[in-house]
Formats: sequence, structure tokens, C-alpha cells
Amino acid sequence: MNKHNYVAILAGGLGTRFWPKSRASFPKQFLDILGTGETLIQSAYKRYASFIKPENIYIITSDEYVDIVKEQLPQLNTENILAEPSRKNTAPCVAYIASKLLQEDPEASLIVAPSDHLVIDVNIFKKLSLQALEFAKNNNALVTLGIKPTYPNTGYGYIQYDLGTVQDDNVYEVKTFTEKPDLELAQTFLASGDFLWNAGIFIWTAKDVLAAFEQFQPEMYELFAAEKENFNTPEEKNALQRIYPLCVSISIDYAIMEKAENVYVIPADFGWSDLGTWNSAYTNLEKDKKGNAITGEHVITFDVENTMISSEENKLLVLQGLEDFIVVDTKDVLLVCKKDKEQQVKEFLAEVKKKKGDRYL
Repeated sequence: MNKHNYVAILAGGLGTRFWPKSRASFPKQFLDILGTGETLIQSAYKRYASFIKPENIYIITSDEYVDIVKEQLPQLNTENILAEPSRKNTAPCVAYIASKLLQEDPEASLIVAPSDHLVIDVNIFKKLSLQALEFAKNNNALVTLGIKPTYPNTGYGYIQYDLGTVQDDNVYEVKTFTEKPDLELAQTFLASGDFLWNAGIFIWTAKDVLAAFEQFQPEMYELFAAEKENFNTPEEKNALQRIYPLCVSISIDYAIMEKAENVYVIPADFGWSDLGTWNSAYTNLEKDKKGNAITGEHVITFDVENTMISSEENKLLVLQGLEDFIVVDTKDVLLVCKKDKEQQVKEFLAEVKKKKGDRYL
């Protein structure tokens, strides 16, 4: 394993679309959504540990989740759990880990990736990740893995790439990034053949991504550069407390990737899902002959079809006459929702907060 290769696994999100299983105090990256026996963050760690040295694996999370990370990943060095003092989207945490690594290892190459995604074919994922690390190191390139789309998904961002610019076996120049499209536009993207899903997996050297920050986000760059001597010292936490309140909240996509010209993509197909919603969990779960995906041992159904059912261990659920529903039962909340209305979960949460306060969030 290359000693200069690192990964930062992002694990600070709230996972609100998986409510009521996912709560602010214990969000989805710490849950076993698919009933595999592993939580999503445990699966992510295992995936990267197959080709990144354990001491080079970092988890970036919120202060409030540090103890959960320690509990779920006891093999991880405590100093490799990086706690952000506040949520400022993905750009500040990329600037943070890149600044920290550059102080320690000027040759550092880095993967930045979410903790809560599904990857089925880990061997292909490993091969493409290593290819991306090598390409980034040798070409002053900001690289992303783009997923070959299988249907016109309106919940993902898209990457358009230039088919005429193939380099280094399946590496292409990126033309545009597009946020979540409507159905008609997504269908156009799929038909064109030069669009990929944006999986939010980025690969670069610490030096090159910080150069991009200096060019495109100079204010944020200066905030981290001014504190660089404090990284990897006991003063690091205090430095973050000074930096983060001054950082703009912005994604790495908007901050850097959509502006830079040295951006490349590797089209990939390794059985990926962002597991962003209950519908995506339903798609990836085993189903019975009536199309029901059931997690929980105590569920009895009558005339139920194409329904996602998730229950608590010790409660019996008896369901009749449902078709195309999501049913999620926890110890204090029961959610029953049509599958095609699940995008309203955030509206449900807003109403719950308005009427019941934060107790159920």
C-alpha cells in the first residue's frame, strides 16, 4: 500500500431523509440500513482499508458524533477522527483535511468520499480508485468517479464529460456539472450518452486541491493557511474554532469542481447507490415474491405489494392492503408514506418540529 495515499470519509451529515430511523443524535451513517450486519460507516471503512493503510484513513464528523465513531470503529486511531465544530458543507472540511495532510506529508494524495453510500463490487471500486490516485498525482488533476446512469434519476447531480478527450485508459475531461435535473432533462442526459451521475467521490493531491482553493476560494484558503502551523498539534482544535465561524457554507462541487479547468472523470460501474432515501434502500434490499422489502422479524402482511417495511425488533407489525408504501416503525415514531411522496419527509419533519418540538427529530 502506498504510504502517501489517504482517504477522508465524510460522516457529519444528518441523514434526514431516512427519518424516523435516522435522528439528529444518531444519523443514518451509523445505522445498518440494509440489514447486512454492518453500519454504513463500518462498510465504508472496510472498503477503503482494503487499499489504504489504516493509519491513513480519516473520519471527518461533527463534534457530537465522535463517541459514536469511536464505538463503531474501535480499530481507528482516535487522532484520525476529525471533529468539525459546525456544519459548513463539504468545502471547508476538504480544505481542513488537505491543509492538515500537507503539513504532515507534502506528497499526500487524497480520496474524499461520503460514509453512507453503497458499493457492491469493491474490487472494481478499488481498481478505479487507485487509478484515480495515480492519475491525480501525475497530472495536476482534480478527479472524480462518475457513475454510468441506468435510468433518468432526478435525485442525483450529473457530470457531462468530453468523449473525445480520453486519457490514461478511461479518464476524460469534465465539461459541466449539473445539479439535480427535472425528469425531462434527466431523460435527455441519459439519451445523450455523455452524462454520468455525480457520486461525490473526489481524488486529488493535497497540494493541488489547496492550489484550487487559493485560486477559487481565496478567503477560505487564507483562513486555513493562517493556521497551518497549528495543524497536527494540540492547538488544532482551537484553530478550527477560529476558522469555522468565518467559513462560508458551500459544497466542494460549487466551490472548486465547477470552476476549475483541470477536472477529470473516470466513468464507473461498481454497483453504486447513494442510499439517500427509503426508496433507494428498497431498490437495494432483497424482496419477496410480492415485491416487498421487509427488515425486521415480526412482520405479517396480507395483500401487501411493492412496499418497504422496516420494523423494530420486538414489535409485531400486521399490515393489510398496502401497495407502493414505505412503513418505518421505531420505538417512538411510526411513518406510513406513499413511496412516490417520500420527498416530503423534510416537510413532515418541519411539521413535527412545529407541533412537537425537537423530541422526535
